[in-house]
Amino acid sequence: MRNTILNIFLILFISFTTFTQDFWMQRDSVNGPLKGSCVSFVLQHEGYIIGGVDDIGFNRKMYSYNADQDDWDDEESIGGLSGSGLSRASASSFAIGDKGYVCLGQGDTNPYFKDLWEYDLATGTWSQKADFIGSARRQAISFTINSIAYVGTGQDITGLKKDFFKYEPLTNSWTQLNDFAGTARRQAVGFQMGDNGYVGTGDDGVLKVDFWMYTPSTDSWIQKANFPGTARAGATGWGIFPTGYIATGEDLNFDYKKDVWEYNYFGNSWVQRSDFMGSGRKNAVSFVVDGVAYLGTGYNGIFLDDFYAYFGIVGLVENENNFASIIYPNPAKSEATISINNENAFDLKLQFYSITGEELTSKIETTLSSNNTFSLNTTKLSPGNYFYTLTNISNTKKSTGKLIVL
Repeated sequence: MRNTILNIFLILFISFTTFTQDFWMQRDSVNGPLKGSCVSFVLQHEGYIIGGVDDIGFNRKMYSYNADQDDWDDEESIGGLSGSGLSRASASSFAIGDKGYVCLGQGDTNPYFKDLWEYDLATGTWSQKADFIGSARRQAISFTINSIAYVGTGQDITGLKKDFFKYEPLTNSWTQLNDFAGTARRQAVGFQMGDNGYVGTGDDGVLKVDFWMYTPSTDSWIQKANFPGTARAGATGWGIFPTGYIATGEDLNFDYKKDVWEYNYFGNSWVQRSDFMGSGRKNAVSFVVDGVAYLGTGYNGIFLDDFYAYFGIVGLVENENNFASIIYPNPAKSEATISINNENAFDLKLQFYSITGEELTSKIETTLSSNNTFSLNTTKLSPGNYFYTLTNISNTKKSTGKLIVL
């Protein structure tokens, strides 16, 4: 239960502040030995860390993190009691509903896996599912969009890969999709934000900074603005619409990084945020619980078990070509007004999005009251938080804001 003064403060802080965040807080260290190259998923507001490698070797332990209590618990190891030989690192993972999944990776006696394991939160048990239909591999990316998992890239016995697949739990089946549009690579970052997946950085023989968006509805890839930090592999990333993040990793000088970069969906732009609070590292793990990002474990010459929470800025566009707008009243019950400074409203396109990235423009009745004012009827929107963007005809200037509907 959210019954501590600290948690109440953090909830209120996240809900009612916008530009005063961007900070890290150290949390309880992860259970078990110091380790890196783990995987993670989130089930019912708790984060799970699975597997990894430590000073002794590969392991299959799983631990769950309760953010309200800031505490880790031991959970059933991957594969359950009969899971001998399933110890692994550099695997891939995802969550669908109340079930978490781990696939691929490498172990003590096998450098490339292709098996898939499902953890059922309701029963606390693991079961083996259909093998991945691509080649056995490690250091691939994965993410989930609308209850379908996507897995691709990585390294197999023949070299680096760029093929891409989806897994549908209802049929327990895999399907090959269009290849990732960048070069074949390993140790890239992959995450979901809104209704799209994102893949960037990694190692194709040369460390990379390119960044790509995948749209499941068209099975297509679009290159987006390059990651502006130094080229790297072994970074970690997460998405909280309308922003995505890439942090940590190792660059070509073998420097372990602690910088944090935020990508904005609306502006297709990057901005640097506060450095990660811990030491620089590669092969860390990250996940998001209730809008807060968590990052920990990894390797920087030694294995690590420290763990941190990141409270990010609400992702509005930061760009010298922005123009000012304000929405009021905010919060609004049924009506609101957007006033624009130094731009003609008749030349602007107005769009609304949910916090999950779904476009909801058609649910807003909009009237141009003057050349710099939009009047809005929000009665078709459910109570919650929404984002709006205003874009000029040439798509060179934007204004973005947040609307709270009561």
